[in-house]
Amino acid sequence: MANLNGRSRQENTYDAIVVGSGITGGWAAKELTEKGLKTLVLERGPMVRHLEDYPTAMTDPWDTQYPQGKLPAEQLKATYPVQSRTGYTITEYTKHFFVRDDENPYTEEARFDWIRSYQVGGRSLTWGRQSYRHSPMDFEANARDGVAIDWPIRYDDLAPWYDYVERFIGVSGAKEGLAHLPDGQFQPPMEMNCVETAFKSRVEGRFAERRITMGRTAHLTEPTEEQLSLGRSKCQHRNMCMRGCPFGGYFSSNSATLVAAERTGNLNLRPNSIVTSLIYDAKAGKASGVRILDSETMQEEEFYAEVIFLCASALNSTWILMNSTSSRFENGFGNGSDQLGRNVMDHHFRVGAKADVEEFADKYYSGRRPNGIYVPRFRNLGDAATARKDFIRGYGYQGGASRPGWDRDLAGEGFGAGRKAALSQPGPWIMSLGAFGEMLPYADNRVTLNHAVKDKYGLPTLSANVTIRENEKAMRKDMQAAAVEMLEAAGFKNVQAADLGYAPGLGIHEMGTARMGRDPKTSVLNAHNQVHECTNVYVTDGAAMTSASCVNPSLTYMALTARAVDHAVKAKKKGEL
Repeated sequence: MANLNGRSRQENTYDAIVVGSGITGGWAAKELTEKGLKTLVLERGPMVRHLEDYPTAMTDPWDTQYPQGKLPAEQLKATYPVQSRTGYTITEYTKHFFVRDDENPYTEEARFDWIRSYQVGGRSLTWGRQSYRHSPMDFEANARDGVAIDWPIRYDDLAPWYDYVERFIGVSGAKEGLAHLPDGQFQPPMEMNCVETAFKSRVEGRFAERRITMGRTAHLTEPTEEQLSLGRSKCQHRNMCMRGCPFGGYFSSNSATLVAAERTGNLNLRPNSIVTSLIYDAKAGKASGVRILDSETMQEEEFYAEVIFLCASALNSTWILMNSTSSRFENGFGNGSDQLGRNVMDHHFRVGAKADVEEFADKYYSGRRPNGIYVPRFRNLGDAATARKDFIRGYGYQGGASRPGWDRDLAGEGFGAGRKAALSQPGPWIMSLGAFGEMLPYADNRVTLNHAVKDKYGLPTLSANVTIRENEKAMRKDMQAAAVEMLEAAGFKNVQAADLGYAPGLGIHEMGTARMGRDPKTSVLNAHNQVHECTNVYVTDGAAMTSASCVNPSLTYMALTARAVDHAVKAKKKGEL
């Protein structure tokens, strides 16, 4: 029996284990395997193979079971009670890439809209792909404002890793020379249409502090040899990205990082493997592996490694840490600071304005550009001209102009020559701006482990108690007013302001539940994303974030991950882990 147990442990031992296969898990897998480590990637959801497992990627709207793929309201309410109430687009085209809410319960002490994707590739298959760097100002913000704790790193620590990540994933965008929105390694930007070009000229002419640029997005516009060698190609402007892209035109784990990792021969990918806890070796003083529950067989199993990366997404990585208790970690793994689960952040949005555009009625565009314009932050930039007294930090806008009904399967009625003829006639445009604002870290915005409510596997779930506060509420008023101001300055008509309401979670940018910091007494992770109290465990997803900025965070997660792997491999070779 001892020999059998020894052989089993040997067969289940790797150089490194990565938990999760999404944005950060894919990057951890790529970097670890390319550096020579035999790596096991554990994914709780099913296998999704690039090209093979995108069942609706080529489905036409007339081939769906329901008109335009729109699921019946009663089905949405029954199986997606959270996502249906948010207006989030769960359709026949995309439902297989999102969890069923009814099978994945959690408790809302305050409303929390948790949008999840459990499969190989995770939310890298469904993300919005907007890719912006955090700025020097963002890494200094907490210290400057006296909010929460200071980041243990600065922009210069991450800048070379932003370069590295951007070159690999492919980010299209325009250089603007703004200190608060650092430029990167860009492929050519996508083109603005005629209304957006006019909007840019008029707004920039009216407001010196406001810049209009093309969205910086992880879509290939001029693929490199490295990207082509992975089987990726130029974005086809289909705007069906959330179905999975068979062209590899946008970055995902499935089309890029996992492909690169597999080609090394050092990758073992195991789907349907729910990591339930870390194994702590008290004698060695470090984590020795992880326990999993096989979601198909319901069998428990253990895997072992010297280096462990938690990349399961912010709340799921934190769930694993909370569920990993021992005589040393009675309150959760690495939770001596009592910060685990606290400081939940998101980006608050669903506020802005739209307008009718009476000009350009005879102008047209082709394709379905999967991108829009971006208005970088222009509030509280450190000078008197942009300072506000009613709130700190800031926000940016995403938006664009379009001919109504042109580029959406769900808009308009009918198919064929009649509709095509109608859409090819001159007609009106609309222009919209939607703001994304920074949410501050509050210690009592938190998730906790709930043993009273179990999921279908018999595992404890999370309770969420997260709300926006006065700073965010004051910011939202300005987010709406400034959008109106710009649309009116552009000369557009029938400007309509809107605040559609927001509950945390819906931004799908969960952050902060195992934050980085300088002091183990006030943070969970150090400057290299290591758990302070157990340095062979790294957490590099959104849980690590110390503040949120107002820009989409995925590019920062990827850069942090690549940097952390570099540190881990060097530390392993030195015997420091």
